[in-house]
Amino acid sequence: MAFERVDLDPETVVPEPETLFAFFIVLTGEALLLGLYLANGGTAALDLLLLPLVWVNLGLWALWRAKPAPAPAKRKRRAAAIAVGYGLVLAYFGGLWSQGYMFFETGAYQPSFGWYVSTALPPGFGPAISYESQLVNLTILPYKVVGYVALTYLVYVTVIDAASSAVSGVLGLLSCVSCSWPVLATIVTGVAGSSSALATAAMQQSLPLSTAVFVVTVVLLYWRPSFW
Repeated sequence: MAFERVDLDPETVVPEPETLFAFFIVLTGEALLLGLYLANGGTAALDLLLLPLVWVNLGLWALWRAKPAPAPAKRKRRAAAIAVGYGLVLAYFGGLWSQGYMFFETGAYQPSFGWYVSTALPPGFGPAISYESQLVNLTILPYKVVGYVALTYLVYVTVIDAASSAVSGVLGLLSCVSCSWPVLATIVTGVAGSSSALATAAMQQSLPLSTAVFVVTVVLLYWRPSFW
């Protein structure tokens, strides 16, 4: 895989005042949320307190900074379709959604359909929203939603920036190791389904690895690895 030259011009590397101010507001809000969580008796480990905020902050930064190149509407639609498909696969293996109970034997477990909100979680994990139905089950964890939306958008921008057609973009995306890392990491760490996604032991084992993969993937996609 060949990489494009990274422009290290201080004017492009140093954040603009608007960016610094926006993230000052974000970091201040996160500090307040952490303080409220700890003041209310929160006892989560340090990695469960800080690593989800890495996802949120880096994801917001990528959404703020990444800009797609001008392109015909047809290419934009194809790029959007590729990115949405990638995002859905990522969210599935990341445990944000799964098939409902219509075509599965429930056994001893009797699903309780509807919406549920969990607020007694560290910032970034909570407030967690879950939904169970016959068609689809959802587990909405804020840090994963922000992170996966950012990765989806970066894939969209990367495909838009491809010099060749959108079909070649698909082939390039499939050969892009960095794009597949988050999917492989979620499979390896085994974080899937609402119960395991909220289990403290599972989160402690998988979060450092998935965070490292997320950070590396965002960096590579933002600086456009050239795999076409």
